[in-house]
Amino acid sequence: MKPYAIASPDPLLSAAIQHKIDRKTKPRGALGRLEALAHQIALLQQTLEPELRQPHIVVFAGDHGAARAGVSAYPQDVTWQMVENFLAGGAAINVFTRQLGLDLTVVDAGVNHDFGKRPGLIDAKIAPGTANYIEEPAMSAAQRDAALERGRGVAHALADNGCNCIGLGEMGIGNTASASLLTHCLVGAEHDAELYTVTGRGTGLDDPGLFRKRSMLAQALQRGGRPHDPLEVLVQYGGLEIAMMAGAILGAAERRMLVLVDGFIVTSAVLVAHALAPAVLSCCVFAHRSQEPGHRVQLDFLQAEPLMELDLRLGEGTGAALAFPLVQAAVNFINEMASFESAGVSDQGRSPG
Repeated sequence: MKPYAIASPDPLLSAAIQHKIDRKTKPRGALGRLEALAHQIALLQQTLEPELRQPHIVVFAGDHGAARAGVSAYPQDVTWQMVENFLAGGAAINVFTRQLGLDLTVVDAGVNHDFGKRPGLIDAKIAPGTANYIEEPAMSAAQRDAALERGRGVAHALADNGCNCIGLGEMGIGNTASASLLTHCLVGAEHDAELYTVTGRGTGLDDPGLFRKRSMLAQALQRGGRPHDPLEVLVQYGGLEIAMMAGAILGAAERRMLVLVDGFIVTSAVLVAHALAPAVLSCCVFAHRSQEPGHRVQLDFLQAEPLMELDLRLGEGTGAALAFPLVQAAVNFINEMASFESAGVSDQGRSPG
């Protein structure tokens, strides 16, 4: 696995960006979070005139061996069936990307199904799903490294084609369970990342189902322990789609792409990428706060404030897509809004705060 070349943006431009934002025809700070977002994007791109080029939503799909053991309310076949739905244009993420004019690509990271060559689908399959981590490691080190590298390649290929803004989504029955285990292992105890706290209902488990899910994940931890090394955590409990998303986040950060982070499962991939290269956070915009209880724990650990809280828990990148208009608004105001000087508007008496 090649080393990742990721550095935080040069802060020298920060003051000039803030000055440009402050001189717009508004009270200082009046656009709230949009101002911080505009500053982040401009600093990431190292320019006073940021732009979003060919924004793209990428949905990574993979199956989980533990799903067959009953950690989800849905059978494993729903993974490939939903991929077919994506390719047919019928899922929520299709509706939102069409509405917003966003490109959409689905990546088969490890689905237990043969799709063949299809428009809109990248075949990056590592294996037909992971092993059942309750009984054995989810994947080998070689599979993990291949998933990370292929995810990196997906991001680099998009950058090579002119994209500088990527939104990440996922599909994989059982992947909230995997994300719970990753969160439990990678987030410190001071952030209340105990297994019970970070394990939620996923696709809609009832109370007995949630109890069973938590019991199964506890069994997995008895087998594999609680490693803190992100690479080992992926081997023990990860999903191929989660590992591939982590690689995509790292690859996007190498190319200074803006990364729109969806909910709980995508943020588990951010936890992995952050543990490997903390500077990736400068590229990440956290779209929303999921209903999954573990997502709040993740965001607290990463000191991340999401743009929205809409009680979403669908996945598929839907939150990332819905946040895009806010990201676009941040870029548009810093580029198009008049300054006090250009508009001939007096700024006397403005509060400094």
